[in-house]
Amino acid sequence: MIRLLAFLIVVFALGLGFAWLADRPGDMVVTFNGYQYQVSLMVAAVAVVAVVAAVMIVWWLIKSLWNSPYTISRYFRVRRRDRGYQALSTGMIAAGAGDGALARKKTKEAAKLIRSDQEPLIHLLEAQASLLEGDHEGARQKFESMLDDPEMRLLGLRGLYLEAERLGDRNAARHYAGRAAAVAPQLAWAAESTLEELTARGDWDGALKLVDAQKSTRQIERDAANRRRAVLLTAKAQSLADSDPAAARTAAIEANRLQPDFAPAAVAAAAALFKQNDVRKGSRILEAAWRADPHPEIAELYTHARPGDAVLDRLNRAKKLQEMKKNHAESSMTVARAALDAQDFSTARREAEAAIRMDRREGAYLLLADIEEAETGDQGKVRQLLSKAVRAPRDPAWVADGVISERWAPVSPVTGRLDAFEWRAPMERLGQLIDSRDEPDAPAVAIEAPGRPERPVEVIDHAAPGDEATRKDAESREDHVTPVTAAAFAAVPADAEAVEPAEELARLPDDPGVDPDDEAEKSTRRFRLF
Repeated sequence: MIRLLAFLIVVFALGLGFAWLADRPGDMVVTFNGYQYQVSLMVAAVAVVAVVAAVMIVWWLIKSLWNSPYTISRYFRVRRRDRGYQALSTGMIAAGAGDGALARKKTKEAAKLIRSDQEPLIHLLEAQASLLEGDHEGARQKFESMLDDPEMRLLGLRGLYLEAERLGDRNAARHYAGRAAAVAPQLAWAAESTLEELTARGDWDGALKLVDAQKSTRQIERDAANRRRAVLLTAKAQSLADSDPAAARTAAIEANRLQPDFAPAAVAAAAALFKQNDVRKGSRILEAAWRADPHPEIAELYTHARPGDAVLDRLNRAKKLQEMKKNHAESSMTVARAALDAQDFSTARREAEAAIRMDRREGAYLLLADIEEAETGDQGKVRQLLSKAVRAPRDPAWVADGVISERWAPVSPVTGRLDAFEWRAPMERLGQLIDSRDEPDAPAVAIEAPGRPERPVEVIDHAAPGDEATRKDAESREDHVTPVTAAAFAAVPADAEAVEPAEELARLPDDPGVDPDDEAEKSTRRFRLF
């Protein structure tokens, strides 16, 4: 478009010039070699323009002939390159579709038409073709050769990382990821793997630097970066609590500033302040975290902020927490525990029952059983409360990847994922029902879906003819729950809580039970009823 406008402007200028000369007649006389030539001014101008045009045309012809070999070779070179890129594109599509034979064919064709040092994608296509053919050793060699090329280094590290992951070599995978993260921290796969490695060996400062690099490159959002920093600073504070209390205090306070509602950070900051006798500031941190999300660890540390306090003082501090978060099960549980320690059984019982009404769970029934035993010593009521505790939903705990922990940890012990632990009720799992002649006394565990009213569970066992007397005796009894004593709970080891995650089992509504006609036609073969 610009060239067309320039051409039109030149033609317009020439027209104006010739029109100007036509309006001003004149002659031009040229004397050369004794001869005198006289022409009009218009003819002279036309002759000059014609000579200039002829010279330009002759110069273009000479230049074209001179450059014709290069022009011809460039034409064939461009045509060859286009064919090579077409083969490369077809090969990449074939590799993505999983056609290893076509990918290998197009790789050879592209390598013949394009030099591999001019187009690095040929190396990638060749490595992908080797992977599709199952030649992992050849693919690894190709990825290793990419490390020498600055443009292909990250691609080679990515390929070697994936191959190490496929072989299950976590150390090699993290090594390649660390090299890639050092060059390009914006790569998510490299940063995440390196972050897992740093947290696994407890290098919290290195992990914090990596998170800052991720934040600066906008790989993660600001809120996510603050959350990660809070988790890492809390872990650092916990690790330095005994060796360097000052550094632990600084890290914990920074973590609490980033995430005020993060209970582990608040507990770590308050504990560090309590060690330095700064009870007022530590209490304010715990109170702010309690208002955001009540947590039993916050309540435990808050009520025992001063070790020399009497039980009534701890009860008053528990009631202060309750005033900050009214009508909450955790507030009532906190007051009930403190009242039990203070021998205020009426208050303890009232608050424990209030907690059950707000959130029926195992810990509330166990606490109520302790209150009953301490106040009245009625073992019948204690056993009744313990049986309800067995069937009640479990208390919230720190859960990550199917592992239940008594204390918070920064990473998952299974996958190494950062900030994996969540404070929630563990998912219930139905114990395996064993019905075998070799183990006639094997217990059956029935789990009730959370939030449903208590209903007796009927277990029907069609015994063999030889066990007819036992069967009639069992049928004559109504719903019976095997009593669970406090000694049984105490015998459970503290570290025996880890279970694999399983889906919650909900009872089908409106179960009609067993038809009497079907019950009369009982089979002699034993079976299990779920």
